[in-house]
Amino acid sequence: MSRIHVTTSVNGDEVDFLCEPDETLLDALRNRLGLTGSKEGCGTGDCGACSVTLDGRLVCSCLVLAAEAEGREIATIEGMAEGEALHPLQKKFIEHAALQCGVCTPGILVATKALLEKNPDPSETEVRYWLAGNLCRCTGYDKIIRAVMDAAAELRRA
Repeated sequence: MSRIHVTTSVNGDEVDFLCEPDETLLDALRNRLGLTGSKEGCGTGDCGACSVTLDGRLVCSCLVLAAEAEGREIATIEGMAEGEALHPLQKKFIEHAALQCGVCTPGILVATKALLEKNPDPSETEVRYWLAGNLCRCTGYDKIIRAVMDAAAELRRA
């Protein structure tokens, strides 16, 4: 098989890489571009640990072929903070102790950022529904939900 040349935007930067025709976006991000924040939890799109946005749409990067990224915009957990300044969601996750092992956290943060960009004033039910595709085995969800609700309120005030 011959490799495929992909030119895409990742976290606002144009990047080029070569990938195999059957290579997932998750593998390309981690192994070709060195962006290891997204994790492989299941490889079947059931856990959300590999969540990224592709053209603003939340996707499981383990289910997207790397070649499908051609000409598109990808946002990963690495692009969430602005320089040294953490995103308000990241700050609230720390304040509310809403993370432990770190496998699910990047996907949850990317997912909740996508939610708040779509709906800056979600109800608790909407947050829980939006995060239904993200599994956390360490913290439970109450601290995560409180962190998201608190971040949403802060972002609305800003």
